[in-house]
Amino acid sequence: MTYDLTGYLSCPIRQVISRFGDKWSMLVLYSLHSCDTGTLRFNELRRHMPDCSQKMLSQTLRNLEQSHLVRRKVFAEVPPRVEYSLTDTGKSLMPSVASLIDWAKAHFDDVVAS
Repeated sequence: MTYDLTGYLSCPIRQVISRFGDKWSMLVLYSLHSCDTGTLRFNELRRHMPDCSQKMLSQTLRNLEQSHLVRRKVFAEVPPRVEYSLTDTGKSLMPSVASLIDWAKAHFDDVVAS
């Protein structure tokens, strides 16, 4: 028996969720959303996620920028200053992420039962 993978591979849910569905992306998005200024520098993000390596955070930020969820702004200073913030698309995602966080809090014991 053969399966037609065309529909599966082009599924919008699969394609979109794969851009931010990993744990580091969600934490970056939430950190940017919940900070007072709406912008964070790289090391500020690292302090929010101390168990995320520098390499993984860099890769995550690059992927979120390529997916148009995070904006990277470089200031022409010495040393260079780089700030990250949510794009309008990223901001529009946050109500759904907030709902997911609320659901996770309500069902944590059910899902993560030992």
